[in-house]
Amino acid sequence: MPTVEESALRKQMAAGELSGLFVVAGEEKYMVGRLSKQLIKKAAGGTFPEFNNQAFTNESSLDAIGDASQALPFFAERKCVSVSDFDVESKSADELNKLYELWELCPETTALVFWYPTLDFDGKRSSKWKKFLKQAGERGTVVLCGRRSRTELLRFLGREAEKSGCVLPRPSGERLLDYAGEDLTALKSEMDKLCAYALATGQGQPPEITREMVEDMVPKSTETTVFLLANALVAGDYEKAYGLLDVLFYQNEEPIAILGALGASYVDMYRVRAALESGHPYQDAAQYGDYKGRDFRLRNAQKNVHSISQGVLRQSLHLLLEADLALKGSRLEARIILDELIAKLLLAAQEDRA
Repeated sequence: MPTVEESALRKQMAAGELSGLFVVAGEEKYMVGRLSKQLIKKAAGGTFPEFNNQAFTNESSLDAIGDASQALPFFAERKCVSVSDFDVESKSADELNKLYELWELCPETTALVFWYPTLDFDGKRSSKWKKFLKQAGERGTVVLCGRRSRTELLRFLGREAEKSGCVLPRPSGERLLDYAGEDLTALKSEMDKLCAYALATGQGQPPEITREMVEDMVPKSTETTVFLLANALVAGDYEKAYGLLDVLFYQNEEPIAILGALGASYVDMYRVRAALESGHPYQDAAQYGDYKGRDFRLRNAQKNVHSISQGVLRQSLHLLLEADLALKGSRLEARIILDELIAKLLLAAQEDRA
């Protein structure tokens, strides 16, 4: 499937090569949105945007999209016709053939942009999406915005802090990633909040975003809170473990969801431990599960496994299974079951260190 990097599309925009077909999609929706909006704005120009910047959605008819793309620009060299979240799976074969014919006939004066700010699709398993991307690659430019690595995310956060007139030390950035996850939209929102606070209260020029600010101001997702709970259990920290369980119940999280996330953390540790004991790097554990865009889970597991044995991990997984069966079939209150589970997991970890 022919695709280009995001940087290559930016070079096209800078050179003014903006006619023809463009498809911008991918897992990283923040970049899909930002890149597509830049492309649409650049391709439409500033002249008579009501005529030269026409936007459509999946609900729009192909006839309307085709008529708009065929129409000449209004007192300008080019125009842009954009279609958001066009769902190939919802279209018939005749409609898709009509779409590909529309692409073939698109004049040089039109930039036709198909972009996906919310819709996800599997371009490898679905035959319709596979053909859509192949046809688009043969006729135009396809950009797939993938998830960023942790290093790239840290650079992104540093640039965002700098734009706001702040400094983000690496430890603060690491902590922010641990708490907010790796979605750029969520990270951008949290960074904006932290920068506003640092500018209002920070000392020095430019003000620094400290780890304490991140700790106090960034809400922890359920998954993150469970990761911290798993860390506390492995470390044998009774007070922190029960405190985090209190937080989860206070947030009205479903007990079965809490148990599921905790079980996933222990499975991560088991896989990482097995990889390390086989002489492989911890990243090799990714081949045994779906960690695409979620490799932070393996990094978190790798930090814990050195203080817990494979035998205790097996015992812990057995305890988690017993708790799962109890939640689904016992009349006991869920909190009692999870309290008992935490006690047993802490005891298992303590006996391992004895």
